[in-house]
Amino acid sequence: MRELVSSSTSSPTAALVAAGHAALRGWWEEVNESPAWQDGAFFSLTAAYALVSAVALIQLVRIQRRVPEFGWTTQKVFHLMNFVVNGVRAVVFGFHAYVFLLQTKVYKLVLLDLPGLLFFSAYTLLVLFWAEIYHQARSLPTDKLRIIYLAVNSIVYAIQICIWVYLGINDNALVELVSKIFIVSVSAVALLGFAVYGGRLFVLLRRFPIESKGRKKKLYEVGTVTTICCTCFLIRCIVVAVSAFDADVSLEVLDHPILDFFYYMLTEILPSALVLFILRKLPPKRVSAQYHPIN
Repeated sequence: MRELVSSSTSSPTAALVAAGHAALRGWWEEVNESPAWQDGAFFSLTAAYALVSAVALIQLVRIQRRVPEFGWTTQKVFHLMNFVVNGVRAVVFGFHAYVFLLQTKVYKLVLLDLPGLLFFSAYTLLVLFWAEIYHQARSLPTDKLRIIYLAVNSIVYAIQICIWVYLGINDNALVELVSKIFIVSVSAVALLGFAVYGGRLFVLLRRFPIESKGRKKKLYEVGTVTTICCTCFLIRCIVVAVSAFDADVSLEVLDHPILDFFYYMLTEILPSALVLFILRKLPPKRVSAQYHPIN
């Protein structure tokens, strides 16, 4: 008797849940297949990337006008790379209807993955900068840090180019999977770099005397930027890893506009905008002995 009552009361609930799930899935599929939603999501990404790119360029010009006597400092290169990365993304998503429908898959992968590698290079430049500051503060050698940065980036690009060349010759699903796992590994390297040197520099700054000039501001900058960058690279690792084994989470198709919108918003646009805002301070108008170019 109890089984009959339980069955009669649970069946309508189960039916409602199933109906709601079916309706939600139907809405999700309708959104994914809607050209209007696709255009809305990707053109929104285009506008957001173009805005961040313009901000980076304006900041670069302001720095150059403030200290024209210095060459390409780390600060200038960082803003230049932000301008390039976000500008390329804006162009790619502006022509999303053509990019995602390219017949040769490797061309699509290059257009979608190359800006991600440039993003990696731009933000590991911050890791390099912090590593140099940390090593100088601890009286450790810094001469090999830039060599390591260049070597790591050279290896990353060399491996990725080899993968692209192989996919251009032989469209192999296994190699495409390896490509995604490689991107996960690259993001993990950036995550580790920010965690190690951002964390070390933060701890080092906390040990400075309370009356140290600019201590609180530098603590805020290093702590906030480290948190933002670790979060964005962690999200990138998780999403790309899942997409490597689940086609429903693929980022390389036209009919996942909402997923793509939130992925790129959380892993590139918002982090770039926040970091540019936090690091917006310009060098002083008059060059002092405390401001040194980083060659």
